[in-house]
Amino acid sequence: MTLLDAPSYNEARERRKRILVVSILSAFVALVIGSWIAAGWPVDWPWNWWAHMQGRAAVNTFFKDLEKNDMAGAYGIWVHDSKWQEHKEKLGSYTFDRFQEDWSPTSTQNEYGAIKSHDIVAARMAGNVLLMGIRLNGSKSKAIFLNYDPHTHQLGFSPVELYLGP
Repeated sequence: MTLLDAPSYNEARERRKRILVVSILSAFVALVIGSWIAAGWPVDWPWNWWAHMQGRAAVNTFFKDLEKNDMAGAYGIWVHDSKWQEHKEKLGSYTFDRFQEDWSPTSTQNEYGAIKSHDIVAARMAGNVLLMGIRLNGSKSKAIFLNYDPHTHQLGFSPVELYLGP
C-alpha cells in the first residue's frame, strides 16, 4: 500500500470516535465532581475523599446519638465497636465512665451542656487522620475538634485545631 492508495476518509466513523471520546471524558468529569460533592466539598486531594465521607458519616451518627442521649450507642461509634459491652476490658484507657463524664448532658466536665445540634464546619486530612471542627448547639465562638482515623474508624479528641476564620 502506498500513499496514493490510502483509504478514503470516513466521516461517520470519525464522528462516532469524537462522540465516544467526548462522552467518556464528560462521564469522568461528572464522576469526579459527584464524588467531590458527596465527600462534602473537601479542600483536599481526591484520594482522601473517601476518608472525608467516612469521617463525616461517623461524626454525624455520633452526634445524632448524643442528641438522642443514647450514650451507649455514641460510645460504640467512638470506639468503632457496636458490641463493646461484651468485652469492656479490651477498650483501652478511655472507658465508658470517662466517656460519660465528657459527653453526658448532666456532667460537670461537659462544657457544652446538652447537645441539641451540630455542624461540621471544617475537615482536613493531617497525616493519617481526618481533623474536623464541629460547632455545637449553634455556637459561633467555640468549636470542638475531633479526629477520625480512617484505618481503625475510631474517633478521638484532636490536639490540633483548625483555623475556622474570624
